[in-house]
Amino acid sequence: MISIGVYQQGDDLLIGACDEGLLGKTYKEGKLHLHVDKHFYGKKKITKESLKAYLNDATIANLVGETCVAIAIEMGLVDPSCVLYIDGVAHAQMVRMF
Repeated sequence: MISIGVYQQGDDLLIGACDEGLLGKTYKEGKLHLHVDKHFYGKKKITKESLKAYLNDATIANLVGETCVAIAIEMGLVDPSCVLYIDGVAHAQMVRMF
């Protein structure tokens, strides 16, 4: 399962999605620090197929975890060379500009 928060800000749809097992954890590597906050990422649980639908509509996405990031890569929304790994955890951001 995937945990997601969905936020409408004007014309933008922001999603924060993470692999469910990462929710509430903190990762550090060098100067990088990633807290997978339950209040941002944990609004509801969805399936992989539902994440694809949200990503199709999102203008901004903040993704944490192998599953979420792999789906965005598969959809052509994230370049694999742009994925950050913080303490072994995949993290990617996407902005869609029209």
